[in-house]
Amino acid sequence: QVQLVESGGGLVQAGGSLTLSCAASGRLFSWYAMAWFRQAPGKEREFVAAISTSGGSTNYRDSVKGRFTISRDNAKNTVSLQMNSLKPEDTAVYYCAAKNAFPSGSHYLTTQRKEYDYWGQGTQVTVSS
Repeated sequence: QVQLVESGGGLVQAGGSLTLSCAASGRLFSWYAMAWFRQAPGKEREFVAAISTSGGSTNYRDSVKGRFTISRDNAKNTVSLQMNSLKPEDTAVYYCAAKNAFPSGSHYLTTQRKEYDYWGQGTQVTVSS
């Protein structure tokens, strides 16, 4: 069982930056592939970024490539999302998600929402124009 708590959301002007953090409780955090998803009002929850169990592999949706960076610290049980050059279309509730990837290899990750086992409560990011 993993519990996820996001933090770091807020209001920022277009072009600004925010860093989201997700703290995971429970054992064996390094077994979990992690990801960030987001959901804007009236829209489906969509994939943003994912990172493998070891942190050695990452994947991003096209619209955030070059602007967002996902990272993890397995010693601290945390995963972060650094967001730069924010745009109004990035406005959404951002969710942290975890998938038990054992016994897959250290480069395992997935972009599919249905694959994730655990979700945080979300943190609001609002980008003003």
